[in-house]
Amino acid sequence: MPKIPITVSWSGGKDSAYALFKLLTSGEYKVKSLHTVFDAELKRVGLHGVPEHLIEAQALALDIPLEKIYLPKDDSHQSYEEVIRKFCELQKSAGIEHVMYGDIFLEDLKAYRDKQLSSMRMQGVYPIWKMNTLELVRQFIDDGFKTTVCAANTAMFNKTQVGKTIDHEWIDHLREGVDPCGENGEFHSFVYDGPLFRTKVDFRKGGIVEKHYEYNKREDDGSVTPMRSGFWFQELL
Repeated sequence: MPKIPITVSWSGGKDSAYALFKLLTSGEYKVKSLHTVFDAELKRVGLHGVPEHLIEAQALALDIPLEKIYLPKDDSHQSYEEVIRKFCELQKSAGIEHVMYGDIFLEDLKAYRDKQLSSMRMQGVYPIWKMNTLELVRQFIDDGFKTTVCAANTAMFNKTQVGKTIDHEWIDHLREGVDPCGENGEFHSFVYDGPLFRTKVDFRKGGIVEKHYEYNKREDDGSVTPMRSGFWFQELL
């Protein structure tokens, strides 16, 4: 039976890497490409802050073609939907109707993705969906993957925890309430080695910087609450 062609949503982090690992070991799919969304101006991956050349290096080490999607400066939700829709339409025209994601338990995010894909008669594939996040990250480590913490919320992490390779000890010292996989956006990671990689991804660590973001949170009653959050970023070179 022929394998199903699929494109992989790739952030460069552990969840997308482990989802890819599970996808490939299933034997059901033929991965045609990774695709990554970059800030069009900064040439970096969203809140991960990973530079474009390191995502390229990952794709090379994985021996999988990389498709780059550039998000315009306005960074609006509408702009994101437009660039993703255009990309998906190109994939479908090439005979690819399945997209892999590394989501684990965020129901609203999965529902959003599935709605967008179904409007184009495409289908999402979620290899690590509903896995226990503590078991998942420990299995990820035991299977030989290596990943460094590239970003972390300042309210939940101190500076010394950033830039570290995620191991069992690092997981053991997570603050109470922090998801072990950072599924709620508590932290982000960059995978540089593991069973899928032909070679280790070479990179250097620069400084650790703190950045703050202001945004509006819409409450259940329709009101808007101004919010501010901070993140540590490990510069990866």
